[in-house]
Amino acid sequence: MAIAFWTAAFLIAYIYVGYPILTALMAGRREDVARDAAYRPTVSILIPAHNEAAVIGETLRNKLALDYPADRLEIIVVSDESTDGTDAIVEAIAQTAPLPIRLERQSPRRGKTAGINRLATLAKGDILAFADANSIWDEQALAHLVSGLADPGVGYVTGKMVYVHEDGTLVGDGCGAYMRYENWLRTRETQMGSVVGVDGGIDAMRRRLYTPLRPDQLPDFVQPLKVIEQGYRAVYEPNALLKEAAVATSDGEFSMRVRVTLRALWALKDMAHLMNPGRDSRFALQLVSHKLLRYLAFLPLATAAGTSLALAGSHMVYLAAALAQGAFYAAALVGWQFDRAGKGLPTAVNLAYYFSLLNLACLWAAISFCRGDRRATWTPRKG
Repeated sequence: MAIAFWTAAFLIAYIYVGYPILTALMAGRREDVARDAAYRPTVSILIPAHNEAAVIGETLRNKLALDYPADRLEIIVVSDESTDGTDAIVEAIAQTAPLPIRLERQSPRRGKTAGINRLATLAKGDILAFADANSIWDEQALAHLVSGLADPGVGYVTGKMVYVHEDGTLVGDGCGAYMRYENWLRTRETQMGSVVGVDGGIDAMRRRLYTPLRPDQLPDFVQPLKVIEQGYRAVYEPNALLKEAAVATSDGEFSMRVRVTLRALWALKDMAHLMNPGRDSRFALQLVSHKLLRYLAFLPLATAAGTSLALAGSHMVYLAAALAQGAFYAAALVGWQFDRAGKGLPTAVNLAYYFSLLNLACLWAAISFCRGDRRATWTPRKG
């Protein structure tokens, strides 16, 4: 049992601390991205939408206000059988827009991935840029995104998501800290060669590298892996900023994380060959460490909790470990209770709560994965 505890403790330490340290040590061994701030290729912005009447107008006006030549830009929206007036809003804005805005209706409803597949075949730009229906980009975001694609070795660029919230809600604080951690990792991974994960709400890639995906596949994860599979880099551009509202309730965050994790697990199964160290040992290490082990971290977490509790009477080390974990999860429970009551808490408690929420979502997703559950359609993420 002691071996199980120390193995679990090692894995937990490696997943959350050891791998980031390793990326910091390995970063910089490859030349950085050869960006060109003056590079202005033709771009097609692709926006999937399902019942997004509340936000699609603001999103389109935001894209029209980008600091980018209008004659080198087009916007295509796919309405995934929307029933709330989304289509009418898009068509009304398109009538007076200074650049082409096209609406494609997908019926019956097939989901985000199928919609993007459809738009990719219609796009005319050399670059495909991906935005969500609630994604608000910084005015210079697109220019920063495409600057990295001036490097002939780069095939995919992802920007930086910044969660915004008006009332400092509990999950929002934890979510923001999580994204800061992820963005730090992406910076180091870019210096190593390629990032493992992207945001999906602010990305760009070369159109000729686009690979049609199955409707149940997660485009934000699989598409950059497909680009890497073709021998190109997927990199992080921290100056390309996306503002998105943090999820206001833990239920919304939990559901979204379950869906994303479930589809990511299927993606890892589909792209398992990239975890073969014989193909590319560095990227295989990244994919296993950053994604596979992270999604399965609930296993060593549960093992460490159970074994430390069972061994608590045998040595002070195990007792201290059991007490520390008990205090951590008690803080998460307090966070959950206060979140249900709509009250805010200190950041430390927020982080314990959000950490626990993420790992519970991974557990639920893993159970669904083992049952063979697949999800192609999605419900718009609400702030």
